[in-house]
Amino acid sequence: MKKINSLLSLVAAFSLLLNSFAQAQTTTTTTTKTSVGTGRPKGTMSKTLKGGIIGGLGGAVVGGVAGRLIGGKSGTAKGAIIGAVVGGTAGALIGRKMDKQAAELRRDLEGATVERVGEGIKITFASGILFATNSSALTPEAAGNMTQMAETMAKYADTNVIIEGHTDASGSDAINKPLSERRAQAVANQLTTNGIDSARITATGYGSSQPVGDNATAAGKMKNRRVEVAIFANDKMQKAAKRGLL
Repeated sequence: MKKINSLLSLVAAFSLLLNSFAQAQTTTTTTTKTSVGTGRPKGTMSKTLKGGIIGGLGGAVVGGVAGRLIGGKSGTAKGAIIGAVVGGTAGALIGRKMDKQAAELRRDLEGATVERVGEGIKITFASGILFATNSSALTPEAAGNMTQMAETMAKYADTNVIIEGHTDASGSDAINKPLSERRAQAVANQLTTNGIDSARITATGYGSSQPVGDNATAAGKMKNRRVEVAIFANDKMQKAAKRGLL
C-alpha cells in the first residue's frame, strides 16, 4: 500500500483518471471445482466494454502508469497485464477473447482466484494449495490444476504467460527468494510438460518483496504466500485485433 500511495503522489494529475480506470478494471471471482459459473458475476461490466474504456482512457499510456502503480518497481502480474494494454477497438476484441478464457479457467481451476484485468487475466493460487511448507514440489492435486490450466491455455495459443512466486516475510529473503523462484519454475515446468510452449512463459520469484497482506498477521502472511499467473495478448493477437480479425 505504501508503494502505491507514494507513486500516486507522483502522478497526482492523473488521479481522477486512474480512479475511473481502476473501478472499471477488475472483476474477481474465487472458484471451486463445484462452481459452474461460465458467465460473468451478476452486476459486473462486460470486459469487452472495459477494453473499449481502456482505449478511451489513453490505452497504453494509462496502462503503463497504472501498471507501475499496481506493480511497484519490479512489477507484478497485474502490472504486467495493464502495461501491455492496446486499447480502443482492438482492446475490446482482445477483451472478448479473454472473457471466454477467464470463464473456462473459473470453471476448471479448483481454489484459484481469477481476475479479469484490462485486456488480460490474472490467476492467484495460495501457495498452500500448490506446495507443502518450504517445498517447491507441486502436490498431486496442484499438478492436476496445472493440467487443467494448460488445457485452457492451449486453446488460446496467442498469449504470453508470466508466472510469479511470492513468499511472506518470515525468515530471510536469501532463502525466500530462491524458494519463490523454484515454485514459479515448478508451475512453468508443469505447464510445458502439458504441452505449453516454453517460449510463451516467463517465470520469476520475488521472495517477500511484493506483499499483498500485512506480514505482521497470520492472515496477511497467508495472503503473501502465493503464485500469480498473468495471461495477456502476444504480438500476433494484438496485430490481429488491430486488423479486426479476432
